[in-house]
Amino acid sequence: MRVLGVAAALALASAGLAQDRHKLDVNTETDEGKALQAIGTEQDAEKKVAMMEEFAGKYPQHPGNAWVLGQLETAYVKAQVWDKLIPAVEKLLAIDDSDAEMAYGGLQAAVGKNDPDLIVKWAGITRTAARKSEKTPKPEDEDEIPGWEYRVKFAQQVQDRCEYEIYSASLRAADPAQRIKLMDALRAMSPESQYGKQFDSAYFLSYRQMNDNEKAFEIAKTAAGKGTANEDMLLLLANKAFEDKQADEAIAYSDKLVDLMKTKAAPAGVAPADWEKKKNASLGAGLFLKGTVLAQQNKLADADTVFRESLPYLEGNDALLGPALFQLGLANYKLGSGRKPDMNRLRDALKYNALAGRIKGPHQGQANTNAKVIRQRYGLK
Repeated sequence: MRVLGVAAALALASAGLAQDRHKLDVNTETDEGKALQAIGTEQDAEKKVAMMEEFAGKYPQHPGNAWVLGQLETAYVKAQVWDKLIPAVEKLLAIDDSDAEMAYGGLQAAVGKNDPDLIVKWAGITRTAARKSEKTPKPEDEDEIPGWEYRVKFAQQVQDRCEYEIYSASLRAADPAQRIKLMDALRAMSPESQYGKQFDSAYFLSYRQMNDNEKAFEIAKTAAGKGTANEDMLLLLANKAFEDKQADEAIAYSDKLVDLMKTKAAPAGVAPADWEKKKNASLGAGLFLKGTVLAQQNKLADADTVFRESLPYLEGNDALLGPALFQLGLANYKLGSGRKPDMNRLRDALKYNALAGRIKGPHQGQANTNAKVIRQRYGLK
């Protein structure tokens, strides 16, 4: 996966060429030089960090401070001391705002703190630094070319990492408003991001969780136009069309929903049993809705076919199974009770009304009455 490749490349930021970001010229005849020499020879990691922190505070304007801050950045990342890392990175960027490696340290701190706002902030800072870094001219000194090539390659790769960290934060966000804020930030930063293309479902779910059905409908409508709507979007669109008495659209969305769920494989991470339940519920709802529209249009034979297909998927969902059985009973009664009664249709009408009469709901009483009338009128048992 591309992200792993980027992560592996970024892991090199604390080794090899990255260690030579800032050259150090030590004059041991000065207090600053003596302090730098002591830092360079100190073997105890904790003492070394303390000495560097003291130097950075005492000699902020010294040319060697960039090297010290770079070493501190590496130490803070390794120890995950995020609160100290960010100020160190800010000081380094004040010295060189194109230092993408240092800027990435700020992003690492934001991710380590799991602070969504900080992640967005430092993703932006890191991306800006990286864009500047990759445009730096090639040095004339051949000895400096390997370091320049490394920095340019890093700058190119880290931009993708910036997008990924915002995307990853959006996946972790439990609050739908925060999730939307993060997704909006990524799209604003990089409208063509590979990760932003996966956001339609997340936006839709977030707005539904916030009970903003108008926004959810807009997202679903756009996704359907692109052919990327999922089952929940298609069901919302079908229901909305049905409520608005847009029969053709309701049937079209129901058909898309059924076609999708007949072929869609279980998403990664979803248990087969859970997916089977979701699949049946979606198929049942789509077929029920289509059957209802056809019945309202008096296309009774078509409605009968669709409702019959829906029954296996509606098992356990009495809220739809009862009305489906009732409408099947009614359709078959109308189809079979002409001048020349169709007894097969009438037997089915009796059967479906009897089944509907066993399910509690708004149609139970009428279904039992219908069954009684059919028995009496046609002598059926």
